[in-house]
Amino acid sequence: MDGKIDYLNTDLDLTSAEDLTKLASALEALGVFPLHVGRGDDALWYATFETEESFDEPDPNIAAMIKSIESLAAPIRDVWSRCTRREFNIGYDCGDEPWAFNQAMSSELLGRIAAVGGALRITIYPDRHDVAKANTEAKSET
Repeated sequence: MDGKIDYLNTDLDLTSAEDLTKLASALEALGVFPLHVGRGDDALWYATFETEESFDEPDPNIAAMIKSIESLAAPIRDVWSRCTRREFNIGYDCGDEPWAFNQAMSSELLGRIAAVGGALRITIYPDRHDVAKANTEAKSET
């Protein structure tokens, strides 16, 4: 990391009581690729997706995912609707520059997220260089 605040990507995280493999296949065919699809120890299904294309901001990234979700056929769209978690998780690398950093999301996209029952989450990752340095220093003190 170069000490700059950067948008990384947006993951789509799903949780459901029912098998998510057919939904994952349908989304993959529409350009939203599964990073993980599986059943947890709690018997729930979990899936995480990303778009193949990289974007500089979350708005077009989420719009690409939403477009795929909106085009799902009814039986698969029902699986989507029954998910208990449908989060668009926006990831950023944290840094100390620029002094101010912001990115916008259009009201149109916010409406589309709400219409498909989606939620937003923001994840901010620490400057991993500083974390690695702190871990090295802590180890040397022991």
